[in-house]
Amino acid sequence: MKMGHRFTTAIAAAALALSGCAPAVESASAPVAVQEAREPVTILVSIDGFRSDYLERGMTPTLSGLAATGVRADMSPSFPSKTFPNHWTLVTGLVPDHNGITANKMEDPARPNEVFTMATVDPFWWSDAKPVWVEAEEAGIRSAAMFWPGSAVPWGGKVEGWGPVEGGVMAQDWQAFSMQVTNTQRVNSVLDWLRRPADIRPAFVTLYFDTVDTAGHDGGPDSEEVNAALRDVDKYVGMLVDGLAKLGQPANLVIVADHGMAATSSERVIALDSLVDPAFYRLVENGPYATFEATAGNATKLEAALLKPHDHMECWRKSEIPARFQYGTHPRIPSYLCLAEVGWNILPTKPTSPWSGGTHGYDPFAKEMDALFIANGPAFRPGTKLPNFQNTSVAPLVRKLIGLPQSTPSDGTVDPILPALKN
Repeated sequence: MKMGHRFTTAIAAAALALSGCAPAVESASAPVAVQEAREPVTILVSIDGFRSDYLERGMTPTLSGLAATGVRADMSPSFPSKTFPNHWTLVTGLVPDHNGITANKMEDPARPNEVFTMATVDPFWWSDAKPVWVEAEEAGIRSAAMFWPGSAVPWGGKVEGWGPVEGGVMAQDWQAFSMQVTNTQRVNSVLDWLRRPADIRPAFVTLYFDTVDTAGHDGGPDSEEVNAALRDVDKYVGMLVDGLAKLGQPANLVIVADHGMAATSSERVIALDSLVDPAFYRLVENGPYATFEATAGNATKLEAALLKPHDHMECWRKSEIPARFQYGTHPRIPSYLCLAEVGWNILPTKPTSPWSGGTHGYDPFAKEMDALFIANGPAFRPGTKLPNFQNTSVAPLVRKLIGLPQSTPSDGTVDPILPALKN
């Protein structure tokens, strides 16, 4: 059998599995088993850091096949184009300025002695926006979450002092993130959930892969590390598709990324100490963008240094951040923001040794930040290419697929994706 025929056959089998149209199997010696008629499950898959144009490298036959037989688009992240803010946008439909996860690292005036990090599960930080799995559970739709940022948080719960969280809603099944859990184990957990009897089987599932993002940071977007990670994650998406086919489980797959990736190096650094006296500010975050608070009595001096033209960087007061970023009203956003040109980093000092790699957090409408979007399954029109849309449309899409109303407050609508839906 020729390679091209094998590939076409494999993609056709995947399409049949996702649509629920499994081919009949006849046997002269044994009766044909009656397979359960399953309702489609919706599976939201995040491949962290999968830049949209990675799909064109020819290293992801499963993903490319799903795109060719389903729906494909470039998708713009929300600002800041970072992991936690955008994962929360993807499941709430609200931009970070409105969903409360305004950065990977945050401070809040209401909790002056605390800092939010990517390990924080205190519901206080997550309570501004309700994720889709909580909406599903409240509507009686069983859900399950494999590692999605925020899925280990009892949404709406309360913590007294240093005690445990009381109350709150979570997916019926979930796992807290651990890099010790392999991609094989992640996919197998999802398939195990779907092997259950119908009354305890989830109708909505999330799945998260982090290895492409890690490779992009380590080697840069054009590195062999990224290429190897692309081939690897494609294998696990194939494992998921094959597992669904064996179960006879139709599925609407929505495969997304939170952001893209840009090449960086020690030669493209904006050293803050050469522009402003470090005594004038307290640095909250740095990298593709930097956020600041002025130290006591130094706001005027800080503004004089920051709010003037700079090479490879623009700076604004919080209230004057350009409207297109939809960012600047939440109390967790610091008083000053500087955004670097794509490929540059804002750091406290000049690097003392050379380095190169990749990062994200830049202007979300820069091509390098474009994120992957693929959809495939019985709800979608095959062979559809959509114009670029913002990731605030993903949560409304998921709500529609699992039968939730579109009445939840959202910064996006399902409208940009409607041409790809059969009904």
